[in-house]
Amino acid sequence: MIQRILPVFFLLSLGACRSHDLRPDISGIHVDDIHIVRFDTAFFDCDSNHIETGLFRLNQRYPYFTQDFVANILGAEPLSDTSRVAFEAAREFYTSYLRIRDSLEPKYRQLGWLEQELQLGFRYVKYYFPKYRLPPKVVTFIGPFDGPGVAMTTYTLAIGLQSYAGRNFSFYLTGKGQDMYPEYISRRFEPKYITVNCLSAIAEDIFPDSSEGRPLIEEMIAKGRYWWLAGKLMPDAPDSITTGFTKRQLDWCAASEASIWNFFLQATDLYTVDPDIIKNYIGEGPKTLGMPDDSPGNIGAWVGWRIVQKYVSEHSGITPEQLMRVPSRTIFEESKYKPH
Repeated sequence: MIQRILPVFFLLSLGACRSHDLRPDISGIHVDDIHIVRFDTAFFDCDSNHIETGLFRLNQRYPYFTQDFVANILGAEPLSDTSRVAFEAAREFYTSYLRIRDSLEPKYRQLGWLEQELQLGFRYVKYYFPKYRLPPKVVTFIGPFDGPGVAMTTYTLAIGLQSYAGRNFSFYLTGKGQDMYPEYISRRFEPKYITVNCLSAIAEDIFPDSSEGRPLIEEMIAKGRYWWLAGKLMPDAPDSITTGFTKRQLDWCAASEASIWNFFLQATDLYTVDPDIIKNYIGEGPKTLGMPDDSPGNIGAWVGWRIVQKYVSEHSGITPEQLMRVPSRTIFEESKYKPH
């Protein structure tokens, strides 16, 4: 069963590059070599005229993922000898997305770069969380466009390549594609976001997000805390990757930090639990309603990230394990956050 699915739109310089904090020595941290399993290739190598035979052969080769792919990603019934619904769903998906596979194949013919990035990220995960069981397999698949960009299953970290076809991929520019993913989201459908989305999925597997329904300030800090952790797991990545903001947006936030905070203090209730208000501040959008046009959507997560950074600066030596377990309200109260 899929344990957690993350959308693709899934962190002290606030420009495109982070300031280089002292990195831990991970030279002694060993993780198994990553060899990405190309389920996407294997699936489209099947004969669509004999999809039943093809699915059962896939299940023999990839017993750790085929059922999840059919039942949870394609949304069909579990695969069995009488799975007519599963067979038809797989056949329909095959014929509908074969052209998509052909378009993606040149971009993802070689994945050595991704294996190296994930290998490094896994070493940081193991350094900070030595008891965490890393996914035994990393799998690539092609799924529906409204499916996950990253999925954590029982046995795999699965990457949906349809979610990383490039910001100018034809489907994203169509009316239907723009309805599903406006440009402020689809601009992040690039290969360079795969690793951070994978590591963010692992972070949420270690620390499931339980902030929904909490007051606004607590949800802001909860989201910002995941950005902070992503920065620890990818210390060389620019902030534009770990936050998902553009450099221009990061520069605006840095220059406007005091004004942004004053806006929160004067224009809203930090302790509101109104879901519509909360969505305005931590949801995706071309901008934040009520703020200047230069503001990004999800400004609340950025403020939460800054509060977390301030808290960490006030608690020297705190580890990611410890930080992720501190209540959000405590982080806010003890951070003494007051930008100038």
